[in-house]
Amino acid sequence: MWNDTDTPIAYFVSFRTYGTWLHGDERGSIDRFHNAYGSPYIEPNEKWLEYNRAKLKSPPFKLNAQARRVVEAAVRNVCEYRGWPLHALNVRTNHVHSVVHNIGQTSISVLNSFKAYATRDLRKNDCWKYEHSPWADKGSRLRIWNERGLQAAIDYVVDGQGGPLPDFD
Repeated sequence: MWNDTDTPIAYFVSFRTYGTWLHGDERGSIDRFHNAYGSPYIEPNEKWLEYNRAKLKSPPFKLNAQARRVVEAAVRNVCEYRGWPLHALNVRTNHVHSVVHNIGQTSISVLNSFKAYATRDLRKNDCWKYEHSPWADKGSRLRIWNERGLQAAIDYVVDGQGGPLPDFD
């Protein structure tokens, strides 16, 4: 089952919209000091949450139906342009999940390209009017090492996010 190399076969890349999950939130969070595999989330903290809300440059960004279509098209376009096989994609109101086959690119280049193309197209379609990014800093870039892991990631992206979102707002 293992691919017997030091190169992952695919990446599970996720990123969130700006301001929709802040440190101190009731869901808990991860920061650079608490990010070891399997470690617990940081506990909710109302004062920390209020501090982080006060630092926001704009209201939290939720993707409406038009913005979701724009982001989905942008991700598909970058994959087509760069020749990156896209196994799965799900654009939600506050995050994007994708599974991309590894053909020599780095996971950070995939994440950065998705965010850059989507930002450009959100601005072009008047879905984002601010100077700063519509995305939270960084994102998740998990390596997938075998076919079983690839299928699990695809299933999670396609079937593990809840039902389809309405095409209206």
